[in-house]
Amino acid sequence: MNRTTAILAAALVLPLSACGSNSLFQRDRPDEMAVSRQAPLVVPPDFSLVPPAPGAARTGTDSTAEQTLQALFGGPSQRSATETQILDEAKGATADAGIRSEVGSPDTNVVDKGTATRDILAAPEGDGRDASASVPGT
Repeated sequence: MNRTTAILAAALVLPLSACGSNSLFQRDRPDEMAVSRQAPLVVPPDFSLVPPAPGAARTGTDSTAEQTLQALFGGPSQRSATETQILDEAKGATADAGIRSEVGSPDTNVVDKGTATRDILAAPEGDGRDASASVPGT
């Protein structure tokens, strides 16, 4: 038997060997005919509900975002004593409402930190192997 005949015989016999019985097809399965159907869920009618009038505003006053926050976090909660104290010390209740528009104006006085801050922000990213620190005055 030459090599070509052996390869041809193997190519025909191997796929047929998969058709034999094995444990893959002999396992226990549930009987699909034994499954019973359950009655569908039925919502009983609520006779106290009245259909909305055409063009009337919705009865729910909360928006979808407010309803989501209410469902997730349970609505607004009281501030803790620590949080209240911090806000009182920072004068959080008396903050100017337009402060955000004033901060970016050219007339706002700012503290010039010098070139050190700019150099730190503009420094190239590295792995820190060549980093060094020095304390002045030591």
